[in-house]
Amino acid sequence: MVSGRDIRLNRITKKGKMICIPMDHGITNGPIKGLENTHDMIYQCEDSGLTAVIINKGVIKSMPKPTSIGLITHLSASTSLSPYPNKKVLIGNVADAIRLGSDAVSVHINIGAKEEPEMLEVLGMVSDECDEWNVPLLAMMYPRGENIKNPYDPEIVAHVTRIGAEAGADIVKSVYTGDLDSFRSVVKRCPVPIVIAGGPKSKTDTDILQMCSNAIEAGAQGVTFGRNIFQHDNPSSLVKALYEIIIGKKNYNEVLKNFGERKRKK
Repeated sequence: MVSGRDIRLNRITKKGKMICIPMDHGITNGPIKGLENTHDMIYQCEDSGLTAVIINKGVIKSMPKPTSIGLITHLSASTSLSPYPNKKVLIGNVADAIRLGSDAVSVHINIGAKEEPEMLEVLGMVSDECDEWNVPLLAMMYPRGENIKNPYDPEIVAHVTRIGAEAGADIVKSVYTGDLDSFRSVVKRCPVPIVIAGGPKSKTDTDILQMCSNAIEAGAQGVTFGRNIFQHDNPSSLVKALYEIIIGKKNYNEVLKNFGERKRKK
């Protein structure tokens, strides 16, 4: 028997895989490049293979028309202007997200920051709300703060992703460790699907597609790439390339070649 959670998970994925653009940066960093108009970016990419976007509730409220892709409402926030930028606080709840038509919610937790205890409390509370409403929870679990020396240490990433799973998340988003073997170990030790973050903007398209290919080979469910997509010269073209790797299961080298040819034609 299919549950409401299953139906909603199906709306933010395709064939069990995820290609998502986080666009919640407006609160944290303001109207940065690529997100001067978040709605335009959503509509530009929605027919390119994108399965979902992560956006703040105000962006959903102000949408001029519905979108065909899954909507994940981000419930936590902080700003780069704050003396405590690592402290994420709640700015919404699951009921709000449902009223707005969202398919899932997300929260951001910085493990290793001095504010970690409060954020873990938020994670547990939102997880319980999601269970009550049958809404999927994506937990952004980052090794970030005063107590983290190397955020890409495989053992730290494994610990951080496991925290998200054990607190009740349906999908955990975290950093890629940098190599296939170590990340495969992370995935094997996490009981729920993992999607990787894109991190800072990559220098080349090869870096982006290679990271995606390796993560999928290691067992990741998909990608949640922000700046690497919305600050790209051709966001929709890059989404198509990611789709070919993640859902089309095409060879990385073939996709990279076709992607280069497609870019040159435009």
